[in-house]
Amino acid sequence: MLDFVVIFTKGGVVLWNSQTSGINFSSCINSLIRGVILEERNTDSKYFEEDHLAVQFKLDNELDLVYAAVFQKVIKLSYLDAFLSDMQFAFKEKFGSIPALERLGSEYDFEGEFRSVLTAAEEASSKQVKAPKAMRSYNESQKSKKTVASMIQDDKKPVEKRVNIQESPTQPKSRPSSSPLTTDDIIQENRRKLREKLTPTKKSADSKLSAPVKQGATEKAGKKPRVWDLGGNSKDAVLLDRSKDSPEDVQYQSVNNELVGTMHGVIPDLDVEDEEDVDSAEDSSEEDDMNSHSLAPKKDRRGGGLLSYFRGIVGGKTIVLADLKPALEKMRDHLISKNVASEIAVKLCESVATSLEGKQMGTFDSIASLVREALTQSLVRILSPKRRIDIIRDALESNRGGKPYTIIFCGVNGVGKSTNLAKICFWLIENDFNVLIAACDTFRAGAVEQLRTHTRHLNALHPAANHNNRTMVQLYEKGYGKDAAGIALEAIKFAHDTKVDVVLVDTAGRMQDNEPLMRSLSKLIKVNNPDLVLFVGEALVGNEAVDQLVKFNQSLADYSSNETPHIIDGIVLTKFDTIDDKVGAAISMTYITGQPIVFVGTGQTYADLKAINVNAVVNSLMK
Repeated sequence: MLDFVVIFTKGGVVLWNSQTSGINFSSCINSLIRGVILEERNTDSKYFEEDHLAVQFKLDNELDLVYAAVFQKVIKLSYLDAFLSDMQFAFKEKFGSIPALERLGSEYDFEGEFRSVLTAAEEASSKQVKAPKAMRSYNESQKSKKTVASMIQDDKKPVEKRVNIQESPTQPKSRPSSSPLTTDDIIQENRRKLREKLTPTKKSADSKLSAPVKQGATEKAGKKPRVWDLGGNSKDAVLLDRSKDSPEDVQYQSVNNELVGTMHGVIPDLDVEDEEDVDSAEDSSEEDDMNSHSLAPKKDRRGGGLLSYFRGIVGGKTIVLADLKPALEKMRDHLISKNVASEIAVKLCESVATSLEGKQMGTFDSIASLVREALTQSLVRILSPKRRIDIIRDALESNRGGKPYTIIFCGVNGVGKSTNLAKICFWLIENDFNVLIAACDTFRAGAVEQLRTHTRHLNALHPAANHNNRTMVQLYEKGYGKDAAGIALEAIKFAHDTKVDVVLVDTAGRMQDNEPLMRSLSKLIKVNNPDLVLFVGEALVGNEAVDQLVKFNQSLADYSSNETPHIIDGIVLTKFDTIDDKVGAAISMTYITGQPIVFVGTGQTYADLKAINVNAVVNSLMK
């Protein structure tokens, strides 16, 4: 039944194994280590599948070991959980006293214990399978106990009247004591009622004619257009157009000149609150609890934060799941209140429980420090990128190859794609890249004018005279109602011909359920084959972030005819300055896609652009 059973360290060193077939299962175990154990993305179910094989495993945090059993996926084995637990107990009983360094170089004779544990588990499982219940014989039925006398009906006994369930329980209305009506009388009565219903009475007709007429009332006039206080006509559009060059650019440059030179080099990280502040807040909350001798109910203190839920766990013993469960439930609610999606919050709590279960605490060890360490490790695994994204280096490499570096921005409506595109453009020209913005949002009114205004302001901050008379930012536009994929293709060709370094493609906002627009976006990405596809999302969302990213990725994969479709490469998280410590959207987005957060929007100026910082996210969650 079991093809392969193995005991190995979390680093991948095999201590003991048992194999019943000649097949090599190393690739399956390596996939388990890389995709599950190291990233902790599926340790809650303790189950992993690859091709036709399935792996059931158990973690031992005390010895840092993994117990795994490989079997065919079509086979359902109900005894595996108990078998792995018994095998863990037997292995620890025999080899748990060996130090970790000696354990790596020793040979293990565990075959006898393994066979006895496996046999006991299979026998216990077979006993639990209940045999089908046998049918009763006729002698065991109640019908066989009836006599002939009991089946003879006695006429002297009163027979119960059967009630027709279809009859209405309500009694008919009582008729007057007069003589019953004949058929002709009923017909005449019905005709009279019909005439009264169809013929209006004189009273109602007179009331309509005699309705009072309001003084000054005239004939009904037609609908008149509303006159607005600040109304205007088409001639005023010239005065209201802010997208054309004007002398105000000189004033804008003088006001915002302090931004120039602040974004040279890599993007700065988010500001991190000192851990001492969080710890001191927790300590002060503990002192308040110790010094409080009043019988009055205690007020809610938020100073302790997330780690305060684990105060009841004392040191000097082995941590078990039963001790952690109440605190983990409060931790889950705490994470959800921080805008972490509910599904992701559950998985984070399970990851912390998996890391802590079975650990031996010292007498003076703090459970809060262990929780902080476990949660930090889980978040580092989640927020660490699977691929390297260095836009400056990649853009220089692309330019050496003779082609512009292309970035496409996509996302739902109103998240700030155009605004953050302008911030990234400012960062690029601060690093001496000239940029072409492709206005591919051909649906939203004012989208092209918005980019035109940003282009004018960015060129005012970085005039061509300061860059060898080279225009730093250009706008490629074709108006509204055109094919976005065609405009982007023409813009990239124009950038190639004019030696532009970077092309930033702005797309229309679209909901993740809008199939025609998602097909259009997939076509734009497939036709132009960009170097980077960035999803722009709000930091204000919680569970919605999961739905948006899953459906965007799925649509880009489904509607592309390529064998390896180009899906989302990274995330731009906007409006981060409006959420205080509710940083859960960052965790939800990166957990779902596995892609990194490349930029974080933190304000309303071109320089308000940051890079994600794991410590900043952890400290915000701890509050």
